Amino acid sequence: MSFVVSKEVLNLGMNVAIVVVKNMKNKKENQEFNIYKNEMLSKIRTNLSEDIINNDDTLKGFWKLHERVGKTSKKDISSPENLLNMLLSNGDIPSINLIVDIYNLVSVKTKLALGAHDLDKITGNVSLRLTNGDENFLPIGYSKPKPISKGEYSYIDDNNDILCRMEVRQVEKTKVTEETSSCTYIIQGNENTDNKQIKIAVDMLIDLTIKYCGGTAEVIYEKY
Repeated sequence: MSFVVSKEVLNLGMNVAIVVVKNMKNKKENQEFNIYKNEMLSKIRTNLSEDIINNDDTLKGFWKLHERVGKTSKKDISSPENLLNMLLSNGDIPSINLIVDIYNLVSVKTKLALGAHDLDKITGNVSLRLTNGDENFLPIGYSKPKPISKGEYSYIDDNNDILCRMEVRQVEKTKVTEETSSCTYIIQGNENTDNKQIKIAVDMLIDLTIKYCGGTAEVIYEKY
């Protein structure tokens, strides 16, 4: 699988890294990881407030990306901001399965947008580009496709299927399940994130994945 980012998206102020991990063993949960996750979330909660979330430069950077493609709805909240709001309101973030829980924890820690897609369910290669409006979009949790607007940045495979709309919503087609053995991780920032911030997230993601899920990891794209 190759990964390409269009110039139009890069000009929005995007930076992104793509990691492929193969031969993993996913599961519902791992007790050792849960202990580590709960300890880290407890530390993050200590210094978390609504004011901190609203004024964080990294999170503001995602709103700037949205504004540049004409998306300012409160429904279009970046995934890291959404997770932090959950943590603030509920004292925890949802637990889905080990792979998803790992990247969500890294997202909360770094405030970057992270996602994972089952590599075996991706058709061909992936492009991060602006939508034409004719792409196929079936968000997670839906049984029927949803319309997609023209001009949104999205991750799209060779079948014209959206894998992730902006850094807001992933899809049914490539969602990670307990049967997933290989995945593509997306680590996305914005103009307010620097090389060091992305590198920390990539290293943390790979370390936790290999430790708890096994497998081999390769960074196949990085544009900071």
